[in-house]
Amino acid sequence: MRLPRTPDPSAWCRAPPSTSQPCSTDPRGDPMTDTHSRFIDLSHEIRAGLVTYPGLPAPVITPHLTREDSRARYAPGTEFAMDLITMIGNTGTYLDSPFHRYPDGPDLAGLSLDTLVDLPARVFHLTDASSRGIPADAFDLSGSDLTGAAVLLHTGWDAHFGTPEYAVGAPYLTGEAAQVLVEAGVVLVGIDSLNIDDTESGGERPAHSLLLAAGIHVVEHLTGLAALPQSGARFTAVPPKIAGFGTFPVRAYALL
Repeated sequence: MRLPRTPDPSAWCRAPPSTSQPCSTDPRGDPMTDTHSRFIDLSHEIRAGLVTYPGLPAPVITPHLTREDSRARYAPGTEFAMDLITMIGNTGTYLDSPFHRYPDGPDLAGLSLDTLVDLPARVFHLTDASSRGIPADAFDLSGSDLTGAAVLLHTGWDAHFGTPEYAVGAPYLTGEAAQVLVEAGVVLVGIDSLNIDDTESGGERPAHSLLLAAGIHVVEHLTGLAALPQSGARFTAVPPKIAGFGTFPVRAYALL
């Protein structure tokens, strides 16, 4: 079988063949601009040097095997890149499992896929809030059922991601609001902010403590929530299946 030395970029085209729309030659595509896609990407891009949370180390990416060195190991015209990444779990858009807060809680390997995949999303658009703390009364539960839902908090703070401003004055979920969500039976809570708790009020973390104690996953540093309706979308955020680890990046997305 003959393989191309350099693949034709059109081979990566994801546009349906029946359309006349131009095809992106980027093999990664862009769910935010692809008019043929029903997926909305809600994750920040991870790259070397990215500062997600001030004070935590940025990712370092180094080659294990370069393309040039690989040529001596494979048949002529065949080459590969194999890379190493050194990265704290709290990088980019990531999920906290109960093990992040509690030593006896489920770690990433212990999470059930039915609490991570294709969840009904309830989006609360809070960009016009008058205070940093999201109060319990932000969730009007009259006539609605949040049982089994992913509650996504759209504050608009993701606009500051990657800048010094991101770390100061960030919106957060109050303890009282977290308790309301626990009692409502949600399975996941996500936010497009620095932290689901107030990092400027001392060491207490009531939102993390209440949610994770109830087995409710937390996803922080979301982005793009403005594109989602209040209801009707399906949300997915799956971390790798790593034993003894509590937090790791996810590719979070919504299906409309």
